[in-house]
Amino acid sequence: MEVKETIANTKYCNSLTSYSRRKTIPVKIGNVWVGGDNPIVVQSMTTKDTMDTEGSIAECIRMIQSGCELIRITAPSIKEAENLRNIKDGLAKKGYYVPLVADIHFTPNAAEIAAGIVEKVRINPGNYADKKKFEVIEYTDESYQEELERIRERFLPLIKICKEHGTAMRIGTNHGSLSDRIMSRYGDTPLGMVESALEFLRICEEENYHDIVISMKSSNTQVMVQAYRLLVQKLDEGGFKPYPLHLGVTEAGDGEDGRVKSAVGIGTLLEDGLGDTVRVSLTEDPEFEAPVARALIDRYSKRPGHADIKAIEDYPLNPFEYNKRHSLEVYNFGGANVPRVITDISKVENITKKELKHVGHFYLPELDKWKMNDQGCDFVYSGSNPISFMLPNGLKEIVDWKFWMELSDQNNKFPAFTLEEFLATKNYHSELNILKLKDVEVMEAIGALEGRKDVVIILHSDNKHNMPALRRAYIALINAGIQLPIVTEAGYMEQDADQTMLYAATDLGGLLIDGLGDGVMLGLEEKEQEDRKAMLETVKLHNSVSFGVLQAARTRMSKTEYISCPSCGRTLFDLQETTAMIRKRTDHLKGVKIGIMGCIVNGPGEMADADYGYVGSGKGKITLYKGKEVVKRSVPSENAVDELINIIREGGQWIEPEAVE
Repeated sequence: MEVKETIANTKYCNSLTSYSRRKTIPVKIGNVWVGGDNPIVVQSMTTKDTMDTEGSIAECIRMIQSGCELIRITAPSIKEAENLRNIKDGLAKKGYYVPLVADIHFTPNAAEIAAGIVEKVRINPGNYADKKKFEVIEYTDESYQEELERIRERFLPLIKICKEHGTAMRIGTNHGSLSDRIMSRYGDTPLGMVESALEFLRICEEENYHDIVISMKSSNTQVMVQAYRLLVQKLDEGGFKPYPLHLGVTEAGDGEDGRVKSAVGIGTLLEDGLGDTVRVSLTEDPEFEAPVARALIDRYSKRPGHADIKAIEDYPLNPFEYNKRHSLEVYNFGGANVPRVITDISKVENITKKELKHVGHFYLPELDKWKMNDQGCDFVYSGSNPISFMLPNGLKEIVDWKFWMELSDQNNKFPAFTLEEFLATKNYHSELNILKLKDVEVMEAIGALEGRKDVVIILHSDNKHNMPALRRAYIALINAGIQLPIVTEAGYMEQDADQTMLYAATDLGGLLIDGLGDGVMLGLEEKEQEDRKAMLETVKLHNSVSFGVLQAARTRMSKTEYISCPSCGRTLFDLQETTAMIRKRTDHLKGVKIGIMGCIVNGPGEMADADYGYVGSGKGKITLYKGKEVVKRSVPSENAVDELINIIREGGQWIEPEAVE
């Protein structure tokens, strides 16, 4: 019988408005402490075959030098578990003593050996004592309890060894590898993820073993965030100790997409003080992961002492499930419309037709026509620099009100007001008026917004605790009954592209995950001595990141999504090369989700909701999936991408790429 539950208590963090880290019990992992008052710890995972001792040691050293403080290594069988000793000893001989974590799937015997060698063992409750067959099983309470007793018997030897050796454990639930037992009772839900971990945690507590870290990973950022929040609520509600949390988004991908997706999930939780260790899972060499995790974490070293944000007394959101805020349709914002992208070009004077390529709109002078790609923004904000030429049909312009008033044609451009201007004038556009509103101005604006059906708000905050300040403003508008569409704006001074990706993904994506936002905009901050070319590159980055955040938050799918694992010693092919090859052939398939997995551990389960899957099943052999169903087995790797495309074509989702003009 499937169990469904209504959650009454929505408390999952110390405060929704004041930055405060959740206080957890400290857990010792070798020479590193996790949780308590200790700094957030950076983790990563090797990609070398665990039996390649020297290669693994060299890779570990590169990871340590890049900032990695805990290193996870896969142990798929007993021989790899035993070889962890050689890797550990080899590192020690070179003067490196970073704690090692054995990653276990399917093989309790390997876990028991590894627990006597390394400082921490990670188990996946979905496959430690269960085999996944994608079967629906009907359980009575009695038969379910019998299953729990079976798990207990299989799990107790590992707990005993960990206690004897002072070895820590991570109980790491993955959304895509929930057991058939959990799926049958709780469904494919955040609650199922939490209960999967709690079943094992209860056994640990009964045995008085508490050196535990817990994770709730998913490639779906909404599910990931909801599961971690629900875990905290369940730990508190159930009287468990406040165990440290390891944060991560599985199969985030590579490049900008991987960084944005990771930040949407991880950053959203860090904002509310959750998380004691972090791993950013990129389909790149592992030494590139730690700096991204560090950039996310370091943002919070300056967060205490932020400007006060009024406490939320009436919280109308359910943080454990996605529900989009109801908004009126104004022009093409809000209602049933996808979130809109407004790209700020206001600091670029006299922009040309050719330069609009940076916002996804391409002018073809030979044909005197326009072409738009999948990341063509919906609006440009030109501020005090109105565009002098006619825009393509798919693009609209927003101009500062003072300059809009001077235009001869006011119908085809839309005015942007400060609150002072909005309150003082009666000169509005008949269809769409943009109100640029700071979070601290919201209460003053509410009276003027009541009854309006021609206004879209662009909401901004200067508070360094940015996302919670914006969330507080949203809640004030919701509680006041204001249903006008809201576009969230964020802006960042003097920082590099990676920081812009990570910060915007956190501040904008964290709100989108909770259903807040009918659009996004990254403000263009003018920098000293920045030339036009550099300014346009920033515009291009902002436009790309805006679409990336919407996609990562699962609110607007504008491009192909690749759910690709970060590789490990189990991987049966070169993931980076294969991902690049598949991306080259399929990146025009808007909204299609393709899972690229190195082995069966990260196979049909880990791909979760992918439309198609490419999974290593043996040396030089690939298994291809449609959804979770196997379509072709043991396909030679040299033919596998062509076969994948044939399956997509048969599924009716293939379109031919347009020729490059």
